Amino acid sequence: MAALRYAGLDDTDSEDELPPGWEQRTTKDGWVYYANHTEEKTQWEHPKTGKRKRIAGDLPYGWEQETDENGQMFFVDHINKRTTYLDPRLAFTVDDNPTKPTTRQRYDSSTTAMEILQGRDFSGKVVVVTGANSGIGFETAKTFALHGAHVILACRNMTRANEAVSRILGEWHKAKVEAMTLDLAVLHSVQHFAQAFKAKNVSLHVLVCNAAVFALPWSLTKDGLETTFQVNHLGHFYLVQLLQDVLCRSAPARVVVVSSESHRFTDINDSSGKLDFSRLSPSKNDYWAMLAYNRSKLCNILFSSELHRRLSPRGVTSNAVHPGNMMYSSLHRGWWVYTLLFTLARPFTKSMQLEAWAAG
Repeated sequence: MAALRYAGLDDTDSEDELPPGWEQRTTKDGWVYYANHTEEKTQWEHPKTGKRKRIAGDLPYGWEQETDENGQMFFVDHINKRTTYLDPRLAFTVDDNPTKPTTRQRYDSSTTAMEILQGRDFSGKVVVVTGANSGIGFETAKTFALHGAHVILACRNMTRANEAVSRILGEWHKAKVEAMTLDLAVLHSVQHFAQAFKAKNVSLHVLVCNAAVFALPWSLTKDGLETTFQVNHLGHFYLVQLLQDVLCRSAPARVVVVSSESHRFTDINDSSGKLDFSRLSPSKNDYWAMLAYNRSKLCNILFSSELHRRLSPRGVTSNAVHPGNMMYSSLHRGWWVYTLLFTLARPFTKSMQLEAWAAG
């Protein structure tokens, strides 16, 4: 195999020799796939052995991975001053033949976001994630970025957002990631974000409505609405409305609304079954933090369902997701009792990587 010898590696496994017209390639996250140039198709299984493989270990000393203008990976040998599109680690792949999942359940509670996007190339795709400087939002943004997407972290605190950008670039210096200001507690900020995003003249393929607050004491936003309701629901509702035209132009596109199983433990109707608007943005006397959170999550579910009904004929789908029970994140910072509860529950909950798979 001349290509392997060019990379400084000799082919020593005749069983894995590819038939004429086939080429072995790798994805950004280290999985091997096979391109059939004769039939112009690709597949995960080796055409002879039927095995799936992944690369093992780091690049050899002096090698660096780069990406060309078309988003395709290539490898630079700085010692011998040469480049190749062949991963030098291909001679040292390991078999990966997990039990095939059933049709009923492809993923489970142990699946991470990186596993969900395994082998997917999001080069050329634009993703916006709200509340992406920490927790589920950060892991979601990072996973998309490491798979080639242009990711925008829409955050209120730009200092923390820029730190999150630096952390992602630290994992892959070629990642296309940036931060933009978005304060969901201020509707003018939502409007300004939408205008600034549109000024970029880019598509929008995935919008992840992730940002949320939990267990806050009662307060009103500058817009005169209860804070939990506006941040968790109304701000995102307004954001989607402002970006709806971009989403439709970018179809197929997707809106992901991060909700919660806690939406089941409340309602927003009065005793006669009619919508009670006073429950959405309650007065101080009628406020209970947990109920406010649950109601905002119920609004997320209803909004996502109706959004899908309206926009799916135009190529925009909407999904509401429950990331996991009692995840340990910064949501609990509003009151010390919740901080204690989340701390005690931490050993029995998911990591942020596991939580992020729902949004991914």
